[in-house]
Amino acid sequence: MEGKVAAKAEQAAIASPRRAPTQQRSRERVERMLAAASTLIAEQGSDAMRMGEVAERAGVSIGSLYQFFPDKRAIVWALAERYTAESQACIAAALKDVSDAEALKRAFSELVDIYYRLFLAEPVMRDIWSGTQADKALRELELADSRANAEFLVAVLKRLRPRADPVALETTAFLVWQMGETAMRLAISVDREEGDRLVAAYKRMALRELVGE
Repeated sequence: MEGKVAAKAEQAAIASPRRAPTQQRSRERVERMLAAASTLIAEQGSDAMRMGEVAERAGVSIGSLYQFFPDKRAIVWALAERYTAESQACIAAALKDVSDAEALKRAFSELVDIYYRLFLAEPVMRDIWSGTQADKALRELELADSRANAEFLVAVLKRLRPRADPVALETTAFLVWQMGETAMRLAISVDREEGDRLVAAYKRMALRELVGE
């Protein structure tokens, strides 16, 4: 519980470089901006994306865009926050009721497969992911996300191993999630056949550590 609170505090401490919309009309406008940016990133990558293109594609003025997003980094940040929240919700739901080793193996394998398919299908997520390595704040957001996701796994491990050292379980869970991030980056950087093998190998190694197989 303390680890989860710490992870949430860590995420909250990383200030988002954008203004949050408060009115419904403003929220709808921001949604159009993010949708436009997502499409442009998918087409040409975030490095080539221009703020003027985002405004034009979203059907808003450039001033309106800058009102909520002062630069491209703020747009990438907003998209990263969105994908982070969606992934945490998916992981929480998948692991919530796991109470034995077989259920953990199934749930974990399915989560890894979902994550892999998502990154294969979403060039925007791949672009954001690669960008985190060059942006310290985004890297911190990714680490905070890994810690938060690890807490869901820790809760399962504590149910399976009630006498285990909780610090050791937290370390294992955090390492497994962070290694998963690295494995996915590698898998989507090579051809699909090799990527599939890498993901399968990661699942085997992670599950041996988690359930002793």
